Amino acid sequence: MNKLYIGNVSAEASEEDFETIFEQWKIPHSGPFLVKTGYAFVDCPDEKAAMKAIDVLSGKVELHGKLLEVEHSVPKRAIIGKEGATIRNITKQTHSKYVHRGQKLYCLVSMCVHLSHTFKVFSKSIFFYLRIDIHRKENAGAAEKPITIHSTPEGCSNACRTIMEIMQKEALDTKFTEEIPLKVLAHNNFVGRLIGKEGRNLKKIEQDTGTKITISPLQDLTLYNPERTITVKGSIEACSRAEEEVMKKIRESYESDMAAMNLQSNLIPGLNLNALGLFPSGAPGMGPSMSNVPPPGAHGGCSSFGVSTSETVHLFIPALAVGAIIGKQGQHIKQLSHFAGASIKIAPAEGMDAKQRMVIIVGPPEAQFKAQCRIFGKLKEENFFGPKEEVKLEAHIKVPSFAAGRVIGKGGKTVNELQNLTCAEVVVPRDQTPDENDQVIVKISGHFFACQLAQRKIQEILAQVRRQQQTKPPAGAPAPLPRRK
Repeated sequence: MNKLYIGNVSAEASEEDFETIFEQWKIPHSGPFLVKTGYAFVDCPDEKAAMKAIDVLSGKVELHGKLLEVEHSVPKRAIIGKEGATIRNITKQTHSKYVHRGQKLYCLVSMCVHLSHTFKVFSKSIFFYLRIDIHRKENAGAAEKPITIHSTPEGCSNACRTIMEIMQKEALDTKFTEEIPLKVLAHNNFVGRLIGKEGRNLKKIEQDTGTKITISPLQDLTLYNPERTITVKGSIEACSRAEEEVMKKIRESYESDMAAMNLQSNLIPGLNLNALGLFPSGAPGMGPSMSNVPPPGAHGGCSSFGVSTSETVHLFIPALAVGAIIGKQGQHIKQLSHFAGASIKIAPAEGMDAKQRMVIIVGPPEAQFKAQCRIFGKLKEENFFGPKEEVKLEAHIKVPSFAAGRVIGKGGKTVNELQNLTCAEVVVPRDQTPDENDQVIVKISGHFFACQLAQRKIQEILAQVRRQQQTKPPAGAPAPLPRRK
């Protein structure tokens, strides 16, 4: 069904007026116009007709002196109520807070809502998220309209149930006959543990609650949308109980991951793991104390003096992979640069037969981690490495020539320790001529985490060298006078 909502309708408007407008613009409709005070509904035969009505009429056609607003029908107004009365009542009853923008936890329902738990609203189904951001005006004409709710887990669940009840009533009032499932968006990091070994956890929730639960395939994931869709079908009571169990599992997974991350926060020194987006911020039921505080010992790209540091890494990829990294009309590399918060450029080929190309990545440690991680992953996805072959690339970083000896260590001790610790190959080529900035190259080869750990360890050595340089008295300065005894 492709039901349309027509808003900003004059009190003088009639069914005949809408018949005339749709006939004038050659927009087919498959049923009568249901005209109410200030708004109307109509069914279109297909999505193409519905989109045409939205494109042609919304904000462009006047009826009795008022510009019509046309969009996919989502019974959001039933949730909000007259002058927001319904939503205020739900907020009061469930001790939760609703907003139309900017929250990150999602709730589920089918047709139009959002919780701290966040509801993403579809014309046919509502979404319950673990994390969401919604805006009515931005999505004008879109098939989804989310609502966000901030609350405790219990408050969110209560609000979710109330919203599902309102949506069910609205569906009956508008003769909406299709089933209204509850949909939850959960970060992919948590879904495996929700499913459980051989699907046992999910099967138990289905059996205990009397619901049917399905999860969207991995193929639907993208770098920029890491959530999976969990669809719950059943009665309101059953869906509500299933929502509680699903969110409980997701919260447990989140808490477990956060605890592990805090324990291992010094694994990659100088890298703020909490800033990488590996875990959804504001996860289910988590207060700001857990989601916003960096793990102990993580400095997130800042030096000891609190100044954000930018690094340059030259990553070498197969020449044939350049097109995949750049993407059509440069879209992929632009998205990657925005996602990582880094400058990413492909250097010109050094010759017609060059087998490798250099990717120049400039940004702080977290940006380096994100950008390089995605490039390694993209090469695997695009089959530039075999199915059982690990992606190993070479990265170059430049270090001051006076610090190269510190990286190597006496008799090669430091570089050998680096290689043993990181499993990466680290080479400081001998007899290098420093460049115009008095820098030399350190070559790092290995799989992604090996390269990252080696880069961070080398940067840690360089930071130590810089600190020692700053504590030395300037050349020509008088030596400090000895203390009198």
